Amino acid sequence: MRKQFYAVMVCVPAFLNSWSVYGDTAEEIQQIREEMRQMREDYEKRLQVLEQKLERAEQSVSAKKEKAKSPATAEKAAEVAGAYERTTGASGRAGAAQPGNPAIGVILQGTYADYSSSAEPEIPGFLLGPETELRPEGFSLRESELNFEANVDDKFRAWLTVGLENEEGETKVEVEEAYVDTLALPAGLGLKFGRFFSDIGYQNRLHNHAWDFVDAPLAYRAMLANQLRDDGVQLRWVAPTDLFVELGTELLRGDGFPAGGEDRSGVNAYTVFSHVGGDWGVSSSWRLGLSHLVADADGRETGEEDSDARFIFNGDSDLTIADFVWKWAPQGNPTQRNFVLQAEYFYRDEDGDISFDDGLGSVTDTLYDGTQEGFYIQGVYQFIPKWRVGARYDWLTADNDVSNNPNGEFDILAQDSDDPKRYSLMVDWSNSEFARVRLQYNRDESRPDGETDDQVVLQYIHSIGSHPAHQF
Repeated sequence: MRKQFYAVMVCVPAFLNSWSVYGDTAEEIQQIREEMRQMREDYEKRLQVLEQKLERAEQSVSAKKEKAKSPATAEKAAEVAGAYERTTGASGRAGAAQPGNPAIGVILQGTYADYSSSAEPEIPGFLLGPETELRPEGFSLRESELNFEANVDDKFRAWLTVGLENEEGETKVEVEEAYVDTLALPAGLGLKFGRFFSDIGYQNRLHNHAWDFVDAPLAYRAMLANQLRDDGVQLRWVAPTDLFVELGTELLRGDGFPAGGEDRSGVNAYTVFSHVGGDWGVSSSWRLGLSHLVADADGRETGEEDSDARFIFNGDSDLTIADFVWKWAPQGNPTQRNFVLQAEYFYRDEDGDISFDDGLGSVTDTLYDGTQEGFYIQGVYQFIPKWRVGARYDWLTADNDVSNNPNGEFDILAQDSDDPKRYSLMVDWSNSEFARVRLQYNRDESRPDGETDDQVVLQYIHSIGSHPAHQF
């Protein structure tokens, strides 16, 4: 019907013109009809050709959009775009870093916390590393970050993160990350050197403002002092396949917990990691990882910061992590609804000797052989734009042997107790990608005395300036 209407509209002017020229005879009328028929046929053919071209173009655009919507494929596209930026200096992102013109960003964070227990929690079976204490009760300013990013030239990219935090009334300035990344190595190779978050596990490489919960999972807190960060070099390789395959290794100074100690010359820790991932239909993507850390501790100190008592560990700490992430969004578009399922399993084996220094001149030594396990699983669902809800379950267990415990100095390692666990619920609201407010509740059952701590934390995270998108 549409085609006939267009054909009549095209032919009427010609018909009227022909009528005035040829006159009202049967022969002339037949000639006019024949001209109209030919014009209609020509129009129909041209219309069919245009419609076929339009259909092919729409199919091509739709296929490209669906492919780009997939998180795993989008990550590859981002890598290609990044390679283009590195070689040409071009960028499609406003405020993107250019050689000699760094992109600068600021992350502002703060919390209000309330706990039902006033005691600083310990975890039975584990000696906690530094900075694993809970956030102060009441209002507190969490670590604020200054980020600087720029391409040094066509071969190197530099990144610097400086953390600012208030401790006992004094401002503490710390270099959180400072590394250089290569841009143009051949055959899918990449090299990073400096200070950086390790790529073991899944959450370890994410800055805390990118976490889905206020605090780190119990397994991260107990076995990595929340995150493994160290000085060293990382080599990684991405396979040239449709399936995302990445292999890598890191050689580290060994300052980061569970390594640490006095003599840190040379390589005192190293990691190996592998990741594989891809798309699952149009709406889902996934990633599976396996990593291993070997750390050498030489005089590693643990204990409460406000106490002179210290545990000093000398020995080896080996940690294996298996991780899995699945992301879903309708047709690959996460703006309206999306869901992320994330889980990691930890297994650690430590062997060496531990000394307990009570700070009063008494030192007790013991041989220590420990195995610890832990895992967490969490799900976060965005049910409408700007609003998300999430739930997390943490679990730990330990089987440690100590040869000498005369006065209970090593009860934290040797005592039997229920497996530490924690249940968490959160809801957050993001007015934009730069502003988020989160409310979280923890039912913490990880204390040695079996006491349950009900924890409520309100958090804000605000970003200004330039900040690159986080990886998958």
